[in-house]
Amino acid sequence: MPLFEPNPQALRPGTRRSPAPDRVPELRAGGTPRRMREELTELLGAEKVLSKISDLVRYASDASPYRFVPQVVVVAESIDDISTVLSYAHGKSREVVFRAAGTSLNGQAQGEDILVDVRRHWVGVQVLDGGARARIRPGTTVARANAALAPHGRVLGPDPASAVACTIGGVVANNASGMTAGTTRNSYRTVSSLTVVLPSGTVVDTADPAADEELARAEPRLCAELMALKAEIEADAELTDRIRAKYAIKNTNGYRLDAFLDGDTPVRILRGLMVGSEGTFGFISEVVFDTVPLDREVSTALLFFPSLPAAAAAVPLFNEAGALAVELMDGNTLRASVSVAGVPADWAGLPKETAALLVEFRAPDEAAREAYERAARDVLAGLDLVAPVASVENAFTRDPWRISGYWRARKAFVTAVGGSRPSGTTLITEDFAVPPARLAEACAELLDLQSRHGFDAAVAGHAAHGNLHFLLAFDAADPSDIERYARFMDEFCKLTVERFDGSLKAEHATGRNIAPFLELEWGTKATDLMWRVKEALDPAGVLAPRIVLDRDPLAHLRGLKTIPSVEPIADPCIECGFCEPTCPSQDLTTTPRQRIVLRREMMRQGTGSPVETRLLEAYGYDAVDTCAGDSTCALACPVGIDTGALMKEFRHERHSPREERTAALAARNFRAVEASARLAVAAADRIGDRVLESVTRLARRAVSKDLVPEWLPQIPGAAARRLPRTHRPAAVAVYYPACVNRIFGGPDGDRGPSLPEAVVAVSARAGRPVWIPDDVTGTCCATIWHSKGYRRGNELMANRIVEAAWGWTAGGTLPLVVDASSCTLGIAHEVVPYLTEDNRALHAEMTVVDSLVWAADELLPRLDVRRRVGSAVVHPTCSMRHLGDEEKLTVLAEACAEEVVVPADAGCCAFAGDRGMLHPELTASATAREAAEVTARSFDAHLSANRMCEIGMERATGRDYGSVLLALERATRP
Repeated sequence: MPLFEPNPQALRPGTRRSPAPDRVPELRAGGTPRRMREELTELLGAEKVLSKISDLVRYASDASPYRFVPQVVVVAESIDDISTVLSYAHGKSREVVFRAAGTSLNGQAQGEDILVDVRRHWVGVQVLDGGARARIRPGTTVARANAALAPHGRVLGPDPASAVACTIGGVVANNASGMTAGTTRNSYRTVSSLTVVLPSGTVVDTADPAADEELARAEPRLCAELMALKAEIEADAELTDRIRAKYAIKNTNGYRLDAFLDGDTPVRILRGLMVGSEGTFGFISEVVFDTVPLDREVSTALLFFPSLPAAAAAVPLFNEAGALAVELMDGNTLRASVSVAGVPADWAGLPKETAALLVEFRAPDEAAREAYERAARDVLAGLDLVAPVASVENAFTRDPWRISGYWRARKAFVTAVGGSRPSGTTLITEDFAVPPARLAEACAELLDLQSRHGFDAAVAGHAAHGNLHFLLAFDAADPSDIERYARFMDEFCKLTVERFDGSLKAEHATGRNIAPFLELEWGTKATDLMWRVKEALDPAGVLAPRIVLDRDPLAHLRGLKTIPSVEPIADPCIECGFCEPTCPSQDLTTTPRQRIVLRREMMRQGTGSPVETRLLEAYGYDAVDTCAGDSTCALACPVGIDTGALMKEFRHERHSPREERTAALAARNFRAVEASARLAVAAADRIGDRVLESVTRLARRAVSKDLVPEWLPQIPGAAARRLPRTHRPAAVAVYYPACVNRIFGGPDGDRGPSLPEAVVAVSARAGRPVWIPDDVTGTCCATIWHSKGYRRGNELMANRIVEAAWGWTAGGTLPLVVDASSCTLGIAHEVVPYLTEDNRALHAEMTVVDSLVWAADELLPRLDVRRRVGSAVVHPTCSMRHLGDEEKLTVLAEACAEEVVVPADAGCCAFAGDRGMLHPELTASATAREAAEVTARSFDAHLSANRMCEIGMERATGRDYGSVLLALERATRP
């Protein structure tokens, strides 16, 4: 056993717990049943079969209030894998559910048998016809697809609020729409063609001219039944009229029966049926969308009204004026959204009765925008608006920053409100539509219904389309609270159908919580037809049972998940999954959501249960060790949950007192540590990579894989022993070369100046000379200790650097320029919680400036660019995202190169100081997509602004990365 092997029991929850009613049973502690695991492994390979109980638990939750633990998780890589799983399921009478992003709000991404991950290996966008169409794989997020289309002035029609996380497969399978799609720009209307794997294994590309002929040959019974159903529906005029009427407003409840009216062949009918089928008819392996124009001229307002019905009454006026989006938010929603970055703090004081409309006009040109704004002013003149708090403006704006803030507040509806719910309660998201003209009436009825059942729900929605969402919180561990929810649902569904002839699901699809009410909305005849369609396409009932069709009237009450309280930093999590696309370990081990899901299952277990023990055994590597600690999850989370910070705290809890003392000793003697590290790097050139790799591997086995870095061939040579000489009297800023740049040199083969020499030279060239203090050696931003959870060492170095910087900057009169973005973040922000009260006051007086900001704002305007390379690709780091200076990297690169490319798949490299050397597999996984994009073509320069991230990208791409400040010095050199 390694000398410093972490003790997994250190993370066992400390309080004695009673088992929760929905805990994973002890008999499942062993994970997937042995025979099933062996059979699937033989068919697919061990790497595609996830069978540990920790794997099953982390896939058991999605964004819905339900939780079902699968028997096994298959990570499919190809259509062949999908066909193999379906064949196995048929032969063994098993059930299959497909899962991509897991952002579904009604349990569609959960299964109790075989769950197939179709996100990890199913990403890709191909822009067609100059952007008029796009071929997209199902694991691609909507945001990623739109990023590929934006340069062509196009965008997808569906625009769900979860676009940063939800994937195309789920969007099409649920016919998700969003703020502007309505009934004309949703998937049903904009999907040109799709490729589907039917339950039988038959693959159908609906764009293939021979598709009908091939389907008839492969599936003659299915073709005959589809055409017979079409004839039956068309022969019934009353039913035909009913179907058309149901889709006059937004409706995703049940199957798209209008596919039989719109399609004239089996394949065209199938294309329509697959949209909104929620994974019950087949696997959608590829989609071709007809895109819509990306109108860039925007005018937006957030308008406040005295009540929800008053706001709803104004909606038709803006619809008539041509608004593309009219979004409704009630007082609860507005107040909860203060947790979202950029939202005015005084919204917390808004009266409960207040409501707001977010109104947006989008136009292709300036003349059209001005026409819309004139129409909007006419509407505003007739409205009785209120301004309950000082930040309310009630006016249209073109300011992108302000507009972005409005939309952040609106899109965070579920997460912000959910995050403010009482601890331990489960969140239900309901979604319905009524004829838009009756929206005000529906709002009044909804408020009354909630009040009568004791719910204080939050309400928001796509008011332009008569589509409302509301959130309810209740205790799923309390049978009386479940009964209260059940009574509410019965009355709500009857009200929606009988009073308004509305849709019980407007855009979130039927799912588990509306399946029992499907017949209430559609009637017996149409519902029976849906059962017949399911039987025609999936006669064995292999795919996603109980997701759309369920004869159990209480099915919506089965599988409701309890939400046990966990550590305060993670407790607000509603498991929405917005954090997952940004997580470096998403394709290797776990995501932030899954780390929290696993922790909650530990809390559900009785103290010392076998399931808890197995979860703890896996949690160390899967959750704690392979977290990059970059905290980009906090940026993606609308309520700022920082799972990275939680994992650092867990690292601290696993440390022994001896480890903490050793780390603190290293902090006290960092001058010697720094010198030793530089000497070791210098010696590497003489010793050779192969020897060092062998030595470090032996040391890792003897000491700890999470303490001893693995030597990588990409590690550069040592930095110069001495920093460049500078003079304090003329300096306009203090320059702090980060310890990483005092230890490691630049890219191998680079014969130019070192980074410190380049910063000094280019600053002087711009007439903004800098000074390097003589005693920077032995100081550090403290990130080394902070990232590993060494609390005492972190405190020591955090206070040392602030005290030193206070003296260097003459009490904060000069800015402190730092040449590594992660170190800038560390000194500017991350040290603060660990400072003494006195040093916190000193820190507040100092100005810490990232070298990118220094160069872009202070140097570049004063420099003459004399030469440029042809092309450059940049790697924005996660620290730049936290600092908000990503665009400075691009500005500087554009000064140095004729063409600058920011990879669409750029993300955190997960090198994270030395974590990429502790766990090289983490960086390899995190950079795979960005590296593929970079290596697909050649570039003259590869630029970033953090040496360890540059090393990580060098390892991923085989290309030399260097600081953009080195490039700036070369470009402006006389």
